Amino acid sequence: MKHVNTPINLTNAELKKWVSKMAELCKPSQVYWCNGSDEEYNRLCNEMVESGTFIRLNPEKRPNSFLARSHPSDVARVEDRTYICSLAPGDAGPTNNWMAPREMKEILEPKLNGCMRGRTMYVVPFCMGPIGSSISQFGVQITDSPYVVVNMNLMTRMGARALEAMGNREFVHCLHSVGMPLTEGQADVPWPCSPDPKDKYIVHFPEERLIWSYGSGYGGNALLGKKCLALRIASTLAREQNWLAEHMLIVGVESPDGKKDYVCAAFPSACGKTNFAMMIPPKAFTDEGWKVTTVGDDIAWIKPDEQGRLHAINPEAGFFGVAPGTNFSTNPNAMHTISANTIFTNVALTDDGDVWWEGMDGEPPAHAIDWQGKDWTPASETKAAHPNARFTAPAAQCPSIDDQFDDPKGVPVSAFIFGGRRNSVVPLIMQSFNWSFGVYMAATMGSEMTAAAFGNIGEVRRDPFAMLPFSGYHMGDYFGHWLNFGRQIPEPPRIFSVNWFRKGEDGSFLWPGFGENMRVLKWVVERARGKSKGVEMPLGWMPKYEHIDWRGMEDFTEADFENVMSINRDLWIKEIASQDELFFKLYDRLPKEMTFIRELLLSNLWRSNKKKKAVAPIS
Repeated sequence: MKHVNTPINLTNAELKKWVSKMAELCKPSQVYWCNGSDEEYNRLCNEMVESGTFIRLNPEKRPNSFLARSHPSDVARVEDRTYICSLAPGDAGPTNNWMAPREMKEILEPKLNGCMRGRTMYVVPFCMGPIGSSISQFGVQITDSPYVVVNMNLMTRMGARALEAMGNREFVHCLHSVGMPLTEGQADVPWPCSPDPKDKYIVHFPEERLIWSYGSGYGGNALLGKKCLALRIASTLAREQNWLAEHMLIVGVESPDGKKDYVCAAFPSACGKTNFAMMIPPKAFTDEGWKVTTVGDDIAWIKPDEQGRLHAINPEAGFFGVAPGTNFSTNPNAMHTISANTIFTNVALTDDGDVWWEGMDGEPPAHAIDWQGKDWTPASETKAAHPNARFTAPAAQCPSIDDQFDDPKGVPVSAFIFGGRRNSVVPLIMQSFNWSFGVYMAATMGSEMTAAAFGNIGEVRRDPFAMLPFSGYHMGDYFGHWLNFGRQIPEPPRIFSVNWFRKGEDGSFLWPGFGENMRVLKWVVERARGKSKGVEMPLGWMPKYEHIDWRGMEDFTEADFENVMSINRDLWIKEIASQDELFFKLYDRLPKEMTFIRELLLSNLWRSNKKKKAVAPIS
């Protein structure tokens, strides 16, 4: 078996042994060691253009950018085929799929045997986080997909630099195959994968620091540094080593005096996470000197320094964002980021060689080729882009990228924000009384269903910490880790809840969102600095109308603010009662503090009911 581009200074004995073992199992035609160079990236992209996997976009409109179309069966993460194979089933918990490690390997090893015949095995050393950071982690992904290699080039620090920095250290072993070996003379297809949904496996072995992925070539199923390592495996490491691996964005907020605070925020899907991460403040704020900068849009790793102050890094080097709905109104910084050097997947191709998706600026094209390669016009009954169509772009291209983005020390964390998509009940902004109450609030947050495919419309789907699909261990233990972590911090960051999606009786949103969220973010930052006022309410601290900066938004009246901030005590008592479903599921490992805080909140609400029934504005 031919080895290509093998590093001369390879000293990691475990890596050499593992690659040889996997090559013997998967039986590729050759083994290629990736160096992460521009020459390598361009060559692989050109090869994929020749094979039909990539379409080169118009270089005048999208320089050095490409479009890929996946197989219709391979368009998103497959949560029902994602497993945590811990030794004990209780360690995975009821919110994860579990299978015994030995049983899973008995299923997968025959599939992996010869799975790369006729293909190249790419060896991808990578670093999650800035090279040289004490918060970063190393991994090596073996894959038979050049699409994965070029995406990993954009999403991680990969290649020779990572391999040199890794040296003889431990690394997470990541094995991926599209699951479509080629027999001699067999023609390849543009998007190889296993079309059978039941023949896709995304498997984590936490005790072994091992990830196996089979049958899918798409997104988080195949880019194993992303959700698999950065959240599921990293969360188990974080619990063991006393840090946090979270599904959070990181933004910097700089005030006119030059002082900057960093905020980590967690939102479930469809809650405007990327828009918040790349926010442009209203003109009145920017004119005064307020700035919002982007450290990360998806994942945060957070560790205490020697003084107990929390510092966060974005372990990723790029953005893997959802394209539909992204435009110059919702997220101009994202649109500028993807103007060049970007890989698009499952968007539409316009007749002039550019890309298009639903929600993009301007009128729809009169004609395009949709994500499945079919003719499309505005009269077509199908979408031009898949709803989960993606772009992969270097973070360094983002106009709002923070100047500390690549700092090995990370950025100091001043506050945490958690928010779901709630039509009612939850107010616009609220600060938890303390760390423990904040953990409770984050543990019970959720979003109301907007499509029957995910449950009954209007039903609340709990998504604790926005980590429901991503925690690598029992969610009850995860709550306990957060509680214990806060006890060890001299001055824990303050924790806030937000809800941009509250609706009025006519069904319209009460809060405009997008850049106007800066008004809420400013209050959060000033509270973290101890400078902004608030009022103690039954569920936490909340601002009055006069505590928010309304410059440029004077038409949003005090009555409007009361509508988006009001607390209905009876509805909140029902809300807390409905949280029992989650708690009962986690009961065997649910920290006792959660029950105590629940009772304290109910007591606060009952006491306030005696004073004032029904809707109670805070102003």
